[in-house]
Amino acid sequence: MTVKFPSGEVLDAFIDANKFKSSAHQSLSCSACHVEFSAKNHPQHTFRSREQYSSKASSVCRQCHAEEQLKKSPVHASLLAKGNKAPVCSGCHNPHTVTPVAGGKQFVSEKDHCLRCHQHAMGITLRNGEKVSLKVDAAVLERSVHTKLACFDCHFGFSATQHPKRKFNTSRDFSIAQAEACRRCHFDKYTKTLESIHYAILSQGNLKAPVCTDCHGAHSVVQARADKLQSSKRCGRCHQTIFGTYTQSVHGTALVQENNTDVPICADCHTAHSIQGAHTQDYRDKVPEICGKCHGNSALMKKYGLNPGVVNSYLQDFHGVTLTFYQRQKDGTVPDSARKPIATCVDCHGIHDITKTTGPTTNIVKARLKNRCQKCHAGATEEFPDAWLSHYEPSLTNAPLVFLINLTYKFFIPFMLIGLILQILLHVWRYAVNR
Repeated sequence: MTVKFPSGEVLDAFIDANKFKSSAHQSLSCSACHVEFSAKNHPQHTFRSREQYSSKASSVCRQCHAEEQLKKSPVHASLLAKGNKAPVCSGCHNPHTVTPVAGGKQFVSEKDHCLRCHQHAMGITLRNGEKVSLKVDAAVLERSVHTKLACFDCHFGFSATQHPKRKFNTSRDFSIAQAEACRRCHFDKYTKTLESIHYAILSQGNLKAPVCTDCHGAHSVVQARADKLQSSKRCGRCHQTIFGTYTQSVHGTALVQENNTDVPICADCHTAHSIQGAHTQDYRDKVPEICGKCHGNSALMKKYGLNPGVVNSYLQDFHGVTLTFYQRQKDGTVPDSARKPIATCVDCHGIHDITKTTGPTTNIVKARLKNRCQKCHAGATEEFPDAWLSHYEPSLTNAPLVFLINLTYKFFIPFMLIGLILQILLHVWRYAVNR
């Protein structure tokens, strides 16, 4: 059975008789504490909140536990000194299950101490009227990566004897303040976020930018890459349109429908903490390197029957060579404003909407190629991209004419050079003989 307060909080009114028989109060009758109640009298009381009820119920404790007795305990003495700011008795001790205390250890662990209250449906009302739940699911906490940490490791300033009351204007202010605790242990990750586009947005006053707890959670933190699909869905909370497009791509389809963990997710391409703006020149320059993490992996590409040399072939053609040249001019010799836009992987294959280059989507790829080529090559037709051999080396089965011409030149050019050198040597010999 439960009691619901006008504040929305719920109190479990069930009493386990077996636990009560093992408690320090086993010798007391119910009416010893609940003096107004009896078998014949059961008055109805109304309380605004769980806090008001606990305060009223705890006042009964003083009938037996005098102030002089409480001051003998260092824990209670420090709480008494706070006056009305101290937690009430039932905030730490359950009156129906309390056991004899030895050495001031009310609970087996600090976590048990906190869960005494926070395992219930409880919360706080912020200055703007919003309500934030402070309930902690013990089962979820046990499955998290922080299960071995004490509550006070993250909630700095709180302890068995210290429970400061903090006020926030909005739930967003609460979340941002909560995330500050993460940097105490994860300072290396925190410093990376300072260089990210998310932090730049946050520092400009946009409080909607994500912080640690928005992506990782608070009490439900799991290994970041334990579930790739869930990791991507977290990004999708803010980037809904992009995530929807990604789920229809060749990568997203394999992840969502087949749970294929080999495919890249948001964090693989954008990183997790030092996220840059995807439209910056620095990020565009890194695209071949990003794609090469998978498409340059011979073992992975062999698994799916793909060519592992696509990135190298790009870097060796006119686009890749020019991009490499620009990357080496980091001394300002070639300012970004003077740079011509160089086509990279995403310009031809797409970004979040990547499709297969063969099969039903071939026409989509060709149309995309044509539009991209026309940005630099005015007047380019649909046949223009066909003049490029893509990423594949010519062979007798793939562009045989180009392969044969290439093979001919491999023999003809060395033969011609050797002939020229021989001709020069013969001229020198003849000149020497005639003298």
